[in-house]
Amino acid sequence: MNLSSTPLPSREPPEVAHCVAPFVAHAVAPFAAPAPASPAEADAPQTSAVPTGPAGRPPGRNARAQGASRGRADTGADIGADRGGVLRTLPWLAAAALALAGCAVGPDYRQPDLAPSAAYPHADVLASRAASAPAPSLDTWWLGFNDPTLTRIVQRALNQNLDLAAAVARVEQARAVAQEAGAALVPQGSLEAGVLKQRRSLASPIGKITNALQGDGRSVALYDVGAAASWEIDVAGGLRRGAEAASAEAEAAEAEHLGVRVTVAAEAADAYFRIRGAQRRIAIAEDQIATNGRLLELVRLRQQDGLAAIREVAQAEALVAQARTTVPPLRIALQTQLNRLDVLMGAEPGTYARELDSDGSVAATTAVVPAISAAEGPAALLRRRPDVIAAERRLAASNARIGVATAEYYPKVSISGLLGFESLQANTLFTAKAFQPTATAGLRWRLFDFGRVDAEVKQAKGANAEALAHYRQSMLRATEDVENAIVTLTQLETQSTELGTEVDAHVRARNASEDAYKGGAVSLYEVLEEDRLLLTARDEQARVVADNARAAVATFRALGGGW
Repeated sequence: MNLSSTPLPSREPPEVAHCVAPFVAHAVAPFAAPAPASPAEADAPQTSAVPTGPAGRPPGRNARAQGASRGRADTGADIGADRGGVLRTLPWLAAAALALAGCAVGPDYRQPDLAPSAAYPHADVLASRAASAPAPSLDTWWLGFNDPTLTRIVQRALNQNLDLAAAVARVEQARAVAQEAGAALVPQGSLEAGVLKQRRSLASPIGKITNALQGDGRSVALYDVGAAASWEIDVAGGLRRGAEAASAEAEAAEAEHLGVRVTVAAEAADAYFRIRGAQRRIAIAEDQIATNGRLLELVRLRQQDGLAAIREVAQAEALVAQARTTVPPLRIALQTQLNRLDVLMGAEPGTYARELDSDGSVAATTAVVPAISAAEGPAALLRRRPDVIAAERRLAASNARIGVATAEYYPKVSISGLLGFESLQANTLFTAKAFQPTATAGLRWRLFDFGRVDAEVKQAKGANAEALAHYRQSMLRATEDVENAIVTLTQLETQSTELGTEVDAHVRARNASEDAYKGGAVSLYEVLEEDRLLLTARDEQARVVADNARAAVATFRALGGGW
């Protein structure tokens, strides 16, 4: 479903024409000049309803509002000149605004139907795998591994990770923006008060006039206080569409926060299993070094008895050295993952390393990979994958921004009022004579700027088409991630089973070759070769066991587990 295909009229979209016309009629009617009651009234001279202040009075806020009203009176739009007319207008404007409550230009958002397939191609393979534990809840999938250390690490990472803290802060920012956009729909109010004291120059024109009329007119004071309110009436629904877009962006930020949570939990578990795998591989290498060392001692004894050549001693020494060379790379990998895990838990490298120094080999060999359910199929990703949810919410936001841009075709109407007092003396500030109410109505219409508005609408539609493509792509990538994770998990489990069989065979062959060597039936070469093959197979088995657990973590992550 292409959400960006809604046609837009070139000038006045018809969807709110029925709303705007009554509004304009209601808003303008009270300002129409009334017919004079009699010829005498018609011939009577017109006077301004706005009083002028004493000569030389500095204009305050209320005075400036009056001046603005007097300026509008010259153009026939003097709202402030007739306060009674303005006050009579406000109910009309309020009624018109209520009538417009359901009007909003732009397309209404409908979530596109991506029609995902009913099941993953390899879901049957995942369902048929023999798991040693039942499928855990996706919300807390790490509990399914039955490893208290893993559970503690993941919980600590979720509580202390700094990327997650930053994501929470971004959510708060997005919610504040949405709150601000929603506040634009309601009237705004403020309290104002001020005191102005001035010693004026007698050489200025105003100073000369006030000095001539009042004697000493240099010292002037002005006191004013009042309450002001303003409201932009959402004629075409642009403000509502803006609030809708901001709300969708806030929901996208919340989804991205959940995405960071999913990532942090999965990364912490991945680092943990890498650590356990490295520890297990180091233990295997050290065990093989000890075995090869015992073989070296045997060869040396046989050489002393004249049963072995010096060449065989050198070969045994080389085998021990070869086994030792496998340890440093494994220790590098171990320390790298320990540092990675500390940073994921919001701590300096080395903070929690001691907790993982012991029982590494036991934890690696007894790792429980739970069952994983993908029976709901790709459709579940629409509500589980945070990146898909965020992309959909941003699509909704871009759709609402089309309405924001389209609303620029229509006039913007605002009303404001001020109830205040203004006086030259503090003791007369709160008196009837100092009371000075003001009401103003304003109209802004980009009537001669439609070319730019057209461009803004096209830009909004282009952004919507881009967001739709991103949404579709995010769903495709999510399905790809799940498929890749399922295939990786099932194939690694098959490989792990075969490696177990291989290791058992190499152990039997190695023991038999050593016995044959002691009896003189075979040369040392057969024993050394079996030692080398056994070390390779055991190391590969330990790596695959760790990778298998990591593949399970990747599958939970691809399914959107962790929240």
